[in-house]
Amino acid sequence: MAQFTVRNLEEDVKLGLQRRAALHGCSMEEEVRRILRQAVKAQEPVGIGLGSRIAARFAGQGLDVDLPELKGQVVRPAVLDEGGLP
Repeated sequence: MAQFTVRNLEEDVKLGLQRRAALHGCSMEEEVRRILRQAVKAQEPVGIGLGSRIAARFAGQGLDVDLPELKGQVVRPAVLDEGGLP
């Protein structure tokens, strides 16, 4: 594990860290570790979403017309013939 020292930390920042640590029931050192973990995690790039992956997979496959949106359409159950599914 790595270690480092923070020099010239303002007194009000130190007091704020002590208060946060007390609120979370941990040491000031653990509170700093939590803050650093959250800061690094927030900066990690978000993966490509499912919709974007699907669009990329089928890009250039020959669909050259816009598909109509289905907003406001009445939902109807599927009608299967008597033979069941094909």
